[in-house]
Amino acid sequence: RVILTPELFERPYFCKSQNAEALAWAAPVGENPAVLRLQKVAAELQVVLPVSFYQLAGQVRFNSLAVVDADGKIAAVYRKSHIPDGPGYQEKFYFAPGDTGFSAVPTEYGKIGAAVCWDQWFPECARVMALCGADILLYPTAIGDEPHRPNLNSRVHWETAMRGHAAANMTPLAAANRVGKESQKDPFGRDITMSFYGGSFIAGPTGEILARLDDEDDAFICADLDFAQIAADRAEWGIFRDRRPDLYRPLAQLAPDS
Repeated sequence: RVILTPELFERPYFCKSQNAEALAWAAPVGENPAVLRLQKVAAELQVVLPVSFYQLAGQVRFNSLAVVDADGKIAAVYRKSHIPDGPGYQEKFYFAPGDTGFSAVPTEYGKIGAAVCWDQWFPECARVMALCGADILLYPTAIGDEPHRPNLNSRVHWETAMRGHAAANMTPLAAANRVGKESQKDPFGRDITMSFYGGSFIAGPTGEILARLDDEDDAFICADLDFAQIAADRAEWGIFRDRRPDLYRPLAQLAPDS
């Protein structure tokens, strides 16, 4: 009933280099072709579809996620908060940091906590969504090669970080990643090829893997989750009862005093 697709799935991942022509691809949420098409699909199939898209808002561009409810209406739009900038992932050229904050979006099939790719590395993001009452955490993703370190494969690290979010918050989690090679030319005519390592997975509330894809094929996975039972188990465990927010002030500082 809740279907997650990868980050910016409309076209190849265009942030491999800085290409001013790609800035024209941004569109308001009400004009994006993928959002408009999948609103119809969501209503037809009565499913929830978080749709990753390149958003234009006034003069500012965001890497956004429209949470489309089962009636085809947009329940919320989230704007990616953490924007990476490095070889192969030059997103700061294309996107401003999101200003929506983190939340749990009520939908027909539960409260959806949804963020985007680089957000998934930050435990604060997952914790806020869980505190807001999220029944599940969702992360559309585009990650693979590290061009400056060709021997580095971060897939296990990537998965482990998010399984930790699921376990620490006793909240199931799904990540949908790109898979396979993509090639394009940069503005100077040079070929840029990146491989995305797939590995999309669904984790249960203790971080256990419920389903996982490989690193080569387009495919889909699914899992059945009982949100009511998970909520009861979470309450019994007491992880939110025993929090000490009064001791966490350094988390709100970029460089806490030692």
